[in-house]
Amino acid sequence: MNLDFIPLRFLKPFAQGVVRLPRPLLRLAAGKPTRVDGQELDLLCQVIARHFYIPSELLESVEATRNDYERTGTLLGHEPTSPVALRAFTVEGPAGPVPCELHRPAQVAETNAPALIYFHGGGHVTGSLNTHRLACRQLAVESDAVVIAVDYRLAPENKFPAGIEDALAAYDEIAARADELGIDPNRIAVGGESAGGNVAAVIAQHRRDANPAPRFQLLLVPWLDMSQYSRSYELFESGFHLSKELMDWYTGHYLTGPEDALNPLASPLLGDVQGVCPAAVLVAGFDPLRDEGLAYAEKLDASGVPTTLRRFDSLIHPFMNFAGQVPAARSAFEEVARVLKVGLSKPAHPQV
Repeated sequence: MNLDFIPLRFLKPFAQGVVRLPRPLLRLAAGKPTRVDGQELDLLCQVIARHFYIPSELLESVEATRNDYERTGTLLGHEPTSPVALRAFTVEGPAGPVPCELHRPAQVAETNAPALIYFHGGGHVTGSLNTHRLACRQLAVESDAVVIAVDYRLAPENKFPAGIEDALAAYDEIAARADELGIDPNRIAVGGESAGGNVAAVIAQHRRDANPAPRFQLLLVPWLDMSQYSRSYELFESGFHLSKELMDWYTGHYLTGPEDALNPLASPLLGDVQGVCPAAVLVAGFDPLRDEGLAYAEKLDASGVPTTLRRFDSLIHPFMNFAGQVPAARSAFEEVARVLKVGLSKPAHPQV
C-alpha cells in the first residue's frame, strides 16, 4: 500500500487505528492464516506485510524510497514512556563529521554508564537517526544503558565500504571519548538491526583486539552474507515486507561489483570470528535473512564465542520498528532489551 495519499498528520493515527481493529476485521484484512516452514505468521504482522510495504515503483528512485521510510518507519514505534536526555554530537569520520545521538535515560548514571553503539537498518541505502530514534530511546530505557546512534554514510552516493569506515571510526572515537560522554569504556556494546547488524558484526570482528574491545554484540535480524541466497530467501521471497527484490536493490546500490560480496567487510559470515566478543543473534521467522542469522550464530558458537540465539518465529523482518503497537513485536523487543542488559553486565570475555 502506498500511503502517500494520506497527509502526514493523519498517517500515524491511521496506521495505529488499523492494528487496533477487532480481530475478525484484522483476519479479513490479512486473509487466511499464513504457515511456512512449520511457522505461523502473527496476525498483525500478516496485515502489515500485506498492506504496509514499499511499492515496487518506489524502487525506481532512491530518494522516493528514502522518503517513504522517513514517513512510515516510526508509525508503529514506541511512544516515550520515561524521561530520556538526547544529546547530538559528531565524531570525525574519514570523509568528515559523522552525526550521532546519545540517549541517556533518567535512571542511568551521568558517568561510567554501560552503552550500546547502535547502527540503523535500511540496506545501507535508506534509514537515518530519525527512523530509529523511538526504538533507540525505548531500548535505552528498558536496558538501563546509554544508546548512541550513529548516522553512517549511505549508498549509492557512498558505496561500500564508506559506511563501514564511518562506523569503525565512530567506535574508535566514542570509546576514546568515554569519559566525556559519561560511559564506561569497558562496557560498550555494538549493535543494530538488518544492515546495522551487518555493521555491528563487522566492528566486533575488526575491533576484537582494540583497547577497549567491544564487550558485546547485539545482532537483530542481521544481514550477514551478500554472496549468496540462503534457503530462507526462497521461502520468503515476497509477501513478507522485506523481499528478495528489495534486498537485490539494496545490494546493487551498496556494492561496486560482485567481488565485494566476498569481502568479510560486506559479508561478515565469511569472516574470522575467533575471539570476538559474546553475541546475541535475534532472528525473525518470516524473513529472507533468517537462515544467515542462524548460520552466524552456529559459526560463533562453534568458534567458542558465547552466543545467545533467539528465534521469533511469528514475526517479519523489521519488528523493531513496530514494537510499540504490535504485541508479538513488543514481546520480542523486551527480549532484546533483556539480552542487552545481561550482555553488558557480564565480565569481559577473555581473548582466545
